Amino acid sequence: MIAIIDYDAGNLKSVEKAFISLGQEIVVTRDSSEIAEAQKIVLPGVGSFGNAMNHLDHLGLIDTIKTAVHKGTPFLGICLGLHLLFERSEEAPEVEGLSLLEGEILKIPAQEGLKIPHMGWNSLDIKQGSKLFNGVEKSPYVYFVHSYYLKAADENIVSASTEYSTHIHAAVEKDNVFACQFHPEKSSTVGLKMLSNFAKL
Repeated sequence: MIAIIDYDAGNLKSVEKAFISLGQEIVVTRDSSEIAEAQKIVLPGVGSFGNAMNHLDHLGLIDTIKTAVHKGTPFLGICLGLHLLFERSEEAPEVEGLSLLEGEILKIPAQEGLKIPHMGWNSLDIKQGSKLFNGVEKSPYVYFVHSYYLKAADENIVSASTEYSTHIHAAVEKDNVFACQFHPEKSSTVGLKMLSNFAKL
């Protein structure tokens, strides 16, 4: 059973449909006991860092997530879900993230000719040996929608990067924690392969 955390941050249906298309058993939930019992957990999301952390706090899910991660449950953060795994974001400097990984979320710097938010397909530079990208073609194109990006403190956890106005850490892997800035559920066969890899962990 894969638990998709519902914390009023959107982007649930497309993630749920993608996993169902892969034959996975899914529960969309905000129930701590269901999340704790799941074999795998997904934290999707679009929206603002501060609001999202407030919702997780209000729903009593911060400790639930931290306990599950420390227990070793495979965990996947998508887009805003990636941001929340880290310590802080320029979007809401006064709000502390989950701090499960070290690094910060920064505003994509303005650059002439580039639109922000960054919306569209970009190719990835994939690190060899990544579990999430196992069997994925070299330099695949994936779909992004974001105005903020990750700068991880430890580049060793970065499994994929891309360039858009700056160098963006687009995906990370550390032990049982996986996260991607882009939307695998909207990234065609490449994204489905990644979700399939996660489901098989």
